[in-house]
Amino acid sequence: MSGARSGSWPYAALALAALGAALWWGFFRVVERVQTEPVRRGSIENAVTALGVLQPQRYVDVGAQVSGQIRRIAVKPGDKVAQGELLLEIDPSLQQAKVQTDRATLASLRAQLAEQEAQRDLARQQAERQQQMAAEGSTRLEDVQTAQAGLRVAQARIDSLKAQIEGAQSTLAGNEALLGYTRIYAPIAGTVVTLDAREGQTLNATYQTPNVMRIADLSRMTVWTEVSEADVGRVRTGMPVYFTTLGLRDAAGQARRWQGTLRQVLPAPPSGPGAVPAGGANAGSSGKVVLYTALFDVDNADGALMPQMSAQVFFVAAAARDVLVAPLAALEPAGGEAGRFTARVLAGDEVQSREVRIGVRDRLLGEVLQGLEEGDRLVTGIQREQASRRLRW
Repeated sequence: MSGARSGSWPYAALALAALGAALWWGFFRVVERVQTEPVRRGSIENAVTALGVLQPQRYVDVGAQVSGQIRRIAVKPGDKVAQGELLLEIDPSLQQAKVQTDRATLASLRAQLAEQEAQRDLARQQAERQQQMAAEGSTRLEDVQTAQAGLRVAQARIDSLKAQIEGAQSTLAGNEALLGYTRIYAPIAGTVVTLDAREGQTLNATYQTPNVMRIADLSRMTVWTEVSEADVGRVRTGMPVYFTTLGLRDAAGQARRWQGTLRQVLPAPPSGPGAVPAGGANAGSSGKVVLYTALFDVDNADGALMPQMSAQVFFVAAAARDVLVAPLAALEPAGGEAGRFTARVLAGDEVQSREVRIGVRDRLLGEVLQGLEEGDRLVTGIQREQASRRLRW
């Protein structure tokens, strides 16, 4: 019996060793998990994003040049008007009275001029008679001189009246113009977008011109965009740009896009509140982020865009469509040369290293120009963990 027990020890030891090895393999062994992402086809865009506000490219603030009570307003907000169409009438009574007074003054001056011209003709005849009598020796030198002086005085009075008449004509023309300003006409064709006056309201144009309405041509809009100082160096005149707005969708239900070309970047940030119609809070002087204004225009033939709409703007620095793209997180810069990277590719169970050349990039993806094929699995990470962590109970 003792011999049999002693002969079983080697088998028991082998069983325990096998059990320990199995436990180690199943629970304590360190395994590697390779995380990959495939190289695929897609589109990529390198763009500067900014916020903007829509304004009509062409608009006019219509003001009153004379004081008075508004008698009639011929339009309302939203009306389309033609150039030269009557917009508003101001009570002309005061201006009409001034014009009538000017005309009466002018008529009086002309009558005085006619009287003085008759006096001059008489003075000329008297002077000529005295000259003839002096030649015959039948008058005194004093009488001759008096007649000549009377002629000069008469001529001077005529010159004075003519000057007064010119002044009266200018005054009359000015007051007739002001009388014409009591009827305000549309300076451009467009849409009445705001109306800041009411019938019966009294306007005071003595010190400044009060605005009564704004007329805008809504067929073409300008996007006033605020670009931060960190991005303004990447924005250049002539580059393509597009934007979307809140709530406006295309036929497919996607956010509608409007395309344009950057027209201008203003050389200095706004100098004060309200300087930029976009309405941004630029505070370069207070140490906050400095914002520069970029402008571009878009067609609005269907009238979908309206003034003061907010816009999410994208200035496209570079773009590539239907190309191979790879995640930049799986690439490492190689050799300090721009556009060259090193990538790890999982081929079967083996991780290989490859040289890759990248073109257009955004924050997450890069355009593959060389070194990778569609379907290659890029290694994005390798995790080491105990086998027991992979068990699912």
